[in-house]
Amino acid sequence: MSRALQQADALFDLGRYEQATALAARHLADSPDDVTALVLLARCRQHLGDGRQALTTAEQALRVAPESVTAWLTHTHVLLALKRYQQAEVSARRAVELAPQHWASHYNLGIVLGHGARRKRKRAAYESARRAVALAPEESDAYVLVGVTAHHTGNHRVAREAYETALRLNPDNSAAHNNLALLHLRRWFRRGSWTRAAEGFVQSAALDLNDRQARYNLETMAWGTVTGSRWVALAGTIAVSLGSAHLRAGAAGADALVTHLVCAAVLLGSWGGWLLWQTRRIPPHLRRPLLLVARGCRPVLGMALPIALLILHAPLALVLWRSALFSALAIPLFFFAIVTSVAGRTALQQRAPKR
Repeated sequence: MSRALQQADALFDLGRYEQATALAARHLADSPDDVTALVLLARCRQHLGDGRQALTTAEQALRVAPESVTAWLTHTHVLLALKRYQQAEVSARRAVELAPQHWASHYNLGIVLGHGARRKRKRAAYESARRAVALAPEESDAYVLVGVTAHHTGNHRVAREAYETALRLNPDNSAAHNNLALLHLRRWFRRGSWTRAAEGFVQSAALDLNDRQARYNLETMAWGTVTGSRWVALAGTIAVSLGSAHLRAGAAGADALVTHLVCAAVLLGSWGGWLLWQTRRIPPHLRRPLLLVARGCRPVLGMALPIALLILHAPLALVLWRSALFSALAIPLFFFAIVTSVAGRTALQQRAPKR
């Protein structure tokens, strides 16, 4: 391998794809049939978002070396990125034929088959992933694929065990952290599951700054937390509305004082209980990441507006109890919160990264 190609390979590992592309192209100007350089150039172009040029380069590598397993694997990845799933499957199966004892061949085939919707293909993807693990039991990515394919077939226990094994082999595997957190999140009703899910998403986002999936999952959790508080706001609003109506009906003296105290107790108790629950659910080391994610997510900020208005309206309605019109503002405010939650969910789904 030439010095220029070695430098290009090192730059690729550092994520400096444009510089790696330039060096690989320079090397190919002198050695146009170097399959290693062609494969590296195809991978660089794929990471730069130039799928068509990446496919052209990968096909050139296959013409030069039709028996190159690396070239077939790269060809599969490029076709997957272009969503040409049938061609990708043909390419992946060819790699398996050429290297049946190479774990990456079965790993790639498992990824391709995992894009199918039929249960038979999902089962075949799981079997390919298991084969990859059998051939390379030290590869954490192979266990992640076992987890993903098991999850798709509904076997959540096997998926959880696979992700946990992947993390034992490589504690810095961001995909394993993220996917295990998703399993915890679906068991949110169990004590501590929500917190473990948040910790997993934070860890995944910290390990891979370019992966939008974990950040999106955190945005979803932050949005759900803010949206859930509208029911606390509704409880306070109902209590204040009933109290204000009782005061306008003629309550006076001790009766009026008791009404004010009961309404204030409901407001403080409901919001105090909610804050206490959130404090226990979100440990100190997770609060700052969630807050930063929430501040950068428009659906979360949009949902916070009607909640803030409901919070502000309740004590003011208790003070201005003589104004039936002001108390009646609670109804449109709550419906505003409902509409905002629906619009926010739609906007949040549009932010979901492509898998």
